[in-house]
Amino acid sequence: MTKFELIERLAEMNPHLYQRDVERIVTAIFDEITSALARGDRVELRGFGAFSVKRRDARLGRNPRTGDSVRVDEKHIPFFKTGKQLRERLNTDG
Repeated sequence: MTKFELIERLAEMNPHLYQRDVERIVTAIFDEITSALARGDRVELRGFGAFSVKRRDARLGRNPRTGDSVRVDEKHIPFFKTGKQLRERLNTDG
């Protein structure tokens, strides 16, 4: 599902809202999650999951084409851990 498909589906489920308003709401939620992660905060949506940032140390990597050693800088990557209710819903029969 793309962001546009999510907006369309939410607009269909909430006919009293304009699609442009639903788009603003979805964008605001994504922006706030992104801002919180950029600050180093953790974002937890109970029953759905938690977003956090993990740090990867600098290391010596290898170029797969040439086999040469390459320095890979430290980086921060987003991480998502599913919540218990989401895992249970995905693993139920039916």
